[in-house]
Amino acid sequence: MFGRSVAAHRRKAGLTQDELAARTGVSVRGIRDLEAGRVARPRASTVRLLADAFRLAGGERERFLRDADPAPAPAAAPQRGPRQLPLDIADFSGRHGELSRLDEVVGSSGGRPATVVLSAVAGMAGVGKTALALHWAHRVRGDYPDGQLYVNLRGFDAAESVADASDVLRAFLQALEVPPGRIPSGLDERAALYRTVLGDKRVLVVLDNARDEEQVRPLLPAAGGCAVVVTSRDRMAGLVAAQGARPVLLDVLSEQEAWALLTARAGADRVTAEPDAAAEIIACTARLPLALTIAAARIATHPGFPLSTFAAELRAPGRRLDALADGDVRRVFSWSYVACSKEARRLFRLLGLHPGPDLTAGAAAALAGSPEAEVAPLLAELTRLHLLAQHRPGRFAFHDLLRAYASELARSAEDDEELTAARLRMYDHYLRSACAAGEALQPQWLKVPMPAGAPALPMTQVEATAWFTAEDRVLPGILRSAAGTGADAYPWRLAACLVCFYAPGARWSESAPLQRLALTTAVRSGDVLGEATARRLLARADSRTGRLADADAGMRAARDLYAGLGDVLGEAQAEHNLSEIALQSERAPDAIGHARRAVELYRRGGYQAGLARALNAVGWVAANMGDYDETIVNCREALDIQQSSGDLNGQAATTDSLAVAYEARGDVRLAATMYERSAALFHRSGDRFHEAEVLNHAGSAHHELGDADAAGRCWQEALEIYREIGSHAAEEVERNLSRLRAGRSSR
Repeated sequence: MFGRSVAAHRRKAGLTQDELAARTGVSVRGIRDLEAGRVARPRASTVRLLADAFRLAGGERERFLRDADPAPAPAAAPQRGPRQLPLDIADFSGRHGELSRLDEVVGSSGGRPATVVLSAVAGMAGVGKTALALHWAHRVRGDYPDGQLYVNLRGFDAAESVADASDVLRAFLQALEVPPGRIPSGLDERAALYRTVLGDKRVLVVLDNARDEEQVRPLLPAAGGCAVVVTSRDRMAGLVAAQGARPVLLDVLSEQEAWALLTARAGADRVTAEPDAAAEIIACTARLPLALTIAAARIATHPGFPLSTFAAELRAPGRRLDALADGDVRRVFSWSYVACSKEARRLFRLLGLHPGPDLTAGAAAALAGSPEAEVAPLLAELTRLHLLAQHRPGRFAFHDLLRAYASELARSAEDDEELTAARLRMYDHYLRSACAAGEALQPQWLKVPMPAGAPALPMTQVEATAWFTAEDRVLPGILRSAAGTGADAYPWRLAACLVCFYAPGARWSESAPLQRLALTTAVRSGDVLGEATARRLLARADSRTGRLADADAGMRAARDLYAGLGDVLGEAQAEHNLSEIALQSERAPDAIGHARRAVELYRRGGYQAGLARALNAVGWVAANMGDYDETIVNCREALDIQQSSGDLNGQAATTDSLAVAYEARGDVRLAATMYERSAALFHRSGDRFHEAEVLNHAGSAHHELGDADAAGRCWQEALEIYREIGSHAAEEVERNLSRLRAGRSSR
């Protein structure tokens, strides 16, 4: 009987019915009715609150939940999809009313998407929004078999660090197993694809630390059984009004909750023995969960000290963190800091130099200038004392107030030389890996030259993709940090490495501002190679986003800088890019001139990968000008080189150029075969847009040959890809299929 189970657990926990009611937010009468067996089927939210109050976990918790509903439970839905929730908060306590409110809101959604906004009253940081959201999300994650998505939107970090909704959508789509080549570049297109993917799924989405509703709106599902929890210092009135979000306003802990937290962490005997000291500790921490948790951790690690000792420390006058209106939280932070070993204190200070949002043990080791094996126990020490959180396996993050505290300590305790040396070690750490990852992803591109003494370490393509994905939100911050501290050797190199990852996903709008910053720092330091590279990659981004005049001028400036340096390969790459820009601008004679010049320079420099790409460029422009013989001669030479080197994407592009030439010369059957071969190569290289484009051409060739089945197959495959990536080219393919169906029905 469930009532007997409740009573047994209450007695085991040493609680009266009144105390259990206070812990759970359930009325005393409700507790009595439960224990007396007068409630046949208690609400699921009530049962979970009781389990939390009894601190039940694992099998014991499962048995308790089963006791509440003895009817055979249906088989649990198989868990699938992303599992992005950070670790649950250990020893979470209190917030029973808010947990019940969340249960009620989502439970009353009727299968519609449920948007819940958690907002701290007066916008206070450290009030426990994230802790509440994650604890609740872990409790209900079994209700969302298609997975959980999580992102820290960094809404109240420095302006340049705030997460961009388009970037978040790309990461979410990748987590939902949408291939990078299918993810469109525009915000609206990404949002549309995201809503489509989630349309028939049950996914829990946690959007943490949002700045405002405009940052959140593109991240909301539109249909299906998804639930969204948003945490913010803002009340999100716009979401409440327009999207029907339900607000759960979060204040500091109540007196009762604060006492419960301190009692759970410090021990009931100590709190009962010194109630006045306990009350003063609670008052000095302003009942702010972050501050009280850190204070309680220090108390727990000194079991022989009376509480009055800690109260006296808090009572002493001291400065306050500007972010807080009440309570000397800086002094509370100092307790954990002072309790650390000397080595851990130094690491904590240096971690304050990292721009976030998180870092690995390797990055921490670089900042400390120590082997990773020596840093690992220091990270564990900082985590144990709540100065750092391991929010994902192997990745550590600060609360924003603690980051500010660490940064303050670094500026006051370290001399400028040590701070500079630590930053340079950090930049070297990221640049070494970024160069290795970029080379693995784009082996046919020119290598980014490393600064002296910073050799790159080889990676496989799989390792490179995983590394870039993990560090995707860190690297722009590292680049900006280097630019802001005058470490001008790093920004242009990091920006060049990032293009290797951005280009396949057409992330040119993200690349452009980083290239502009890279250009500024290169010019500032007089680094001509850096200036040439940043100008070239900025021009490339401009050309992909329709700024053709700016692209042409920037690329010519880059070419002239390379020529002045005697950098033949850099000049060749710029000429190749100028050919692309000229063709986009419908200046075919200029385009073929630039392409031929690129071929000449690549031959002189002996760079085979670049030579093959330039030969294909000559062939492609020649095809656009009607000179198919020149197309075939150049493209056959290019294809031989690319097959020898294993350049799949290059082979795909060159095979497409040859197919165009053969089709124009009347050999449509050979052209159709080569279009399909090109599409298969684009598919293997992950280039979904060009795969669809070539499949569309293959469909047209098959249609011309009178093979309606083959034409329909190719067009249908192209249409599905275009729809997946949100391309307007789908409309043309739909028209082709409509004409094909109309022709069949008229027979």
